[in-house]
Amino acid sequence: MTQIATGADSYAAQFAASAQASALPNALASLRDDAFHCFDRLGFPTTRMEDWRFSNVAPIAQTPFVAPERTPTYGQAALDALSLPKLGGPELVFVNGWFMPGLSTTDGLPAGVRARSLAEVLVSDPDTVLPHLGRLARIENHAFTALNTAFLRDGAVIEIGAGIVVDAPIHLVFITTGGGVPVMSQPRALVLADANSQVRVVESHAGEGDTPYLNNTLTEIVVADGAVVDHYAIVREAQAGFRIGGLFARLGRASNFSSHAITLSGAIVRHEAHVVLDGEGAVCTLNGLYLGNGQQLVDNQTTMDHAKPHCDSYELYKGILSGRSRAVFNGKIIVRLDAQKTDAKQSNKALLLSEDAQVTTKPQLEIFADDVKCTHGATVGQLDAESLFYLRSRALSEAQARQLLIHAFAADLLSHIKIDAVRRQLDTLLTERLPVGAGG
Repeated sequence: MTQIATGADSYAAQFAASAQASALPNALASLRDDAFHCFDRLGFPTTRMEDWRFSNVAPIAQTPFVAPERTPTYGQAALDALSLPKLGGPELVFVNGWFMPGLSTTDGLPAGVRARSLAEVLVSDPDTVLPHLGRLARIENHAFTALNTAFLRDGAVIEIGAGIVVDAPIHLVFITTGGGVPVMSQPRALVLADANSQVRVVESHAGEGDTPYLNNTLTEIVVADGAVVDHYAIVREAQAGFRIGGLFARLGRASNFSSHAITLSGAIVRHEAHVVLDGEGAVCTLNGLYLGNGQQLVDNQTTMDHAKPHCDSYELYKGILSGRSRAVFNGKIIVRLDAQKTDAKQSNKALLLSEDAQVTTKPQLEIFADDVKCTHGATVGQLDAESLFYLRSRALSEAQARQLLIHAFAADLLSHIKIDAVRRQLDTLLTERLPVGAGG
């Protein structure tokens, strides 16, 4: 592991060293080369760019991150200390983007389902993944997508055969730890759900230490005709940690895809979801719940692209902000020319618990068809004074009344989580972390 200097040259040196040390298929090597050239051309985004106008990532750009090698010393005790939910099914653990077979298990997978390390698949069965890597997560205009692809070495590959129902959730655990060195982790996940299959995938993102780090994650999900995919991304980064997450999904005919993004901590957290409803009758649900406190920045960007007729989409994001935290929500709905009979609903609600907390919300509609139903709404407010008074008149303290109202604000989103172990732990974590003081 070598310390790098800031600036484009430092990333170029690291990329060259990574490419030289990796035996990659020619197609992947070419993709990585193209990605680095894109990153070098784009540079880190600035607030002069429309999509980043309210999100200053200068702290990321100015930190001399290191791309670490595999960390074989990370043990079970360290993993247990993170108190991640136990889902009772297959679990693949990645530390700084590298697969850790000693901490992982694939027990319980039915025949026709595989959950493997991307690095392993690239060696043993590259034709399985190369047609899909980078097809949904395009590198041309997104610096962090290009950066992840340029340093792509490992990650998770999940394949579900046609007609197979996977009962137990598949848990992907991404841990970032630098031991005092600012590391950058670039994990990748690829989910291929064949026709009429069903699967639930949970991503847990966690970090350790007081040193800044970057967890730059990309997930690509292909949902074939009639398939059902239920996806969760739970972010519990360290207070000094930065997390940039990209979710890219393409939906086939009569498929059903849902994704739930839960942000509980991290210095800067940006979650992007881009879903293309590319088959008639597809249904997509995007839900999000985020907490902000201190100086934290939480940015959620969603794009729901209706490319075919008779598709439905539902979107609900809720935020709870205290201290001097800031949040951004930018939700875009695109209805293509041929996407008649589209039904799209979007809602963003934010609860501000302090005078200094801020939220910027920007719903967007781009409609090119004429027979559609599209609605969007955004509300920002504080706790209702009459409700507080009512609860206090029933012998609750002010802190108890505030906590009850805040928890009720988040409860309907928790009710959408279908995995009991995840829902119970999130309920506990919300109770522990929700600010109840008048100043947040």
